[in-house]
Amino acid sequence: MRRFLLAAMMFGAVTGARAADMPDLPVLRGSYVEGLNRSTTNWAGFYVGGQAGYGTSTENFGGSNKNLLTPLLDHNVISQMDVANWDLGLGKVSQHGTGFGGFAGYNWQFDDIVVGAEVSYIHGTYGGSSTASKELISGSPLTDSFFHDVRVDSTASIQITDMATFRGRAAYAWGCFLPYIFGGVGFGNANISRSVTIYDSISTSALGPFSTPFVNGATDVRHNNLVVGYSGGLGIDVSLMGGLFMRAEWEYARYTTVIDTSVNTVRVGLGYKF
Repeated sequence: MRRFLLAAMMFGAVTGARAADMPDLPVLRGSYVEGLNRSTTNWAGFYVGGQAGYGTSTENFGGSNKNLLTPLLDHNVISQMDVANWDLGLGKVSQHGTGFGGFAGYNWQFDDIVVGAEVSYIHGTYGGSSTASKELISGSPLTDSFFHDVRVDSTASIQITDMATFRGRAAYAWGCFLPYIFGGVGFGNANISRSVTIYDSISTSALGPFSTPFVNGATDVRHNNLVVGYSGGLGIDVSLMGGLFMRAEWEYARYTTVIDTSVNTVRVGLGYKF
């Protein structure tokens, strides 16, 4: 019995010594070791970067020239031909473009959750143009006792050369990856041109001959015009080394000016967090 007790005491002493020499192990939570699923990248702080983008702009020209046409018909006999409501065919146009620029912002990090504020800028050429024309001869003499051969030419174009968006960001840090979503307000610098020209010829007969047309028109040209809208999108930042990171994102921006314009861009960039 004494030998048994002595052996048990020696085994317990050896076991305790070995346990004391072993390093502390993290506590297991479910099937994961606590601490291993935490982000190893510190995203908090200021950052800046450069970027390049490729995108598609879509312009809705429908109705954009109506406010130019309506005053030309005031006290004009051809208004009896319902010219103000003619469908001139200025519809939607899409066009591709490229650009380059930069971004800067600040992140606040709470464990795996990262929130921030950012400004993003792109310089490029996004926009399009549309031209339409319609001609009609009155089916009967108008109140001036003449038949009228009326043609209306309409053109509209917009080119957005600079786009800046002020965003709020929300992200989730996963290792060296930072996927994020964002939304905010957008500002653009645009060149806008619109014109309407009316050609009106008269005759005493529906078959002609018609006179040399009377020409009347209106033009609205705006250079460096500020357009305002909103933006949203998603992307991912990838930590490379030190404070250096790579970025890829998609942004949708819409500008509700006299010509309703939306721009979708995909962008890649390289940044540095201080």
